[in-house]
Amino acid sequence: MESLLLKSIKGEKIERFPVWLMRQAGRYMKEYRELRQKREDFLSFCKDVDLAIKVSLLPLELLEVDAVIIFSDILVPVELMGVRVEFKDGEGPSVVWDGVVESLKKLSFNSADFVNEIIMGVKKAQKEVPVIGFCGAPFTLLSYMVEGGGSKDLRKTKLYMWKEEGYNSLMTLLVENLVEYLRGQVLAGADVVQVFDTWAMHLSYEDYKDYAETYLKPFFERIKRELNVPLIYFYRGSSSFLEVLKDFAVDVISVDWTVDMIGSMRSINKAFQGNLDPHLLYADEGLISQKVLEFLRCIPRKTKYIFNLGHGIAPDMDFHKVKFLVNLVKSYRV
Repeated sequence: MESLLLKSIKGEKIERFPVWLMRQAGRYMKEYRELRQKREDFLSFCKDVDLAIKVSLLPLELLEVDAVIIFSDILVPVELMGVRVEFKDGEGPSVVWDGVVESLKKLSFNSADFVNEIIMGVKKAQKEVPVIGFCGAPFTLLSYMVEGGGSKDLRKTKLYMWKEEGYNSLMTLLVENLVEYLRGQVLAGADVVQVFDTWAMHLSYEDYKDYAETYLKPFFERIKRELNVPLIYFYRGSSSFLEVLKDFAVDVISVDWTVDMIGSMRSINKAFQGNLDPHLLYADEGLISQKVLEFLRCIPRKTKYIFNLGHGIAPDMDFHKVKFLVNLVKSYRV
């Protein structure tokens, strides 16, 4: 598929920048909320293939974005490994693990059949844009398991990685399982895959190198070697990590709004994705237009670039502002 997004990743000539948004299918959409009511809990909603296909396609139908990311959750493979995962409205995920690495299941490429079926369903329903599969990064998933959910400082995770002999075993297993999890998605038809590293921002530069890069580097190399698919790595964190990222076997570096992406584009020969501050969408359309156009004009010519937010769309954002943003980016000519 020679889509705008894939052309941009390859550095081919394009007339405008491709645009899609993290959490582009979500509670800010009335149509999403209507579908969400059909299932009692969030995980069941993610596993309902027909509903997940419909949700995945909403941004294409309503926003006319340049890529469809499948509707799922990064904790799906954790649950498949035998860990109890629950989502409570307004509280975020609850993850209950007994701490025994040996009790965790090893996954195969077809362990998440429902995820693979969602991808096949989305591919069957539309041929216009590429489909993005995804997973969480090994360190981020380990953090959820050790913390029991989200955390402001990853205190338990840091003690676990510094002290526990099980850290290496758990990270190694997560790498193996996530390669297989993504293998299933690619075999099902995913055109691109994105790895979300939400919690790496809590690590110091040295700890990132010692406890994250050590596993990420071979993880990415296996994805590129075995799955042969364009790979996006999204991380939240310091610009100093970019010195490490430039040597990763990833095609696209996706960053949040705290990172000097424009400056990084000039020194790192990779495609970039991001990194508009999503809070700008709470402003009026005049300010949104001003800031976005200023941002786009700063992107160096002939840069491999995908427009996105620096994080996901919040549930209380105005749908019309999101639509305005997408149309604005699509109207800008390179």
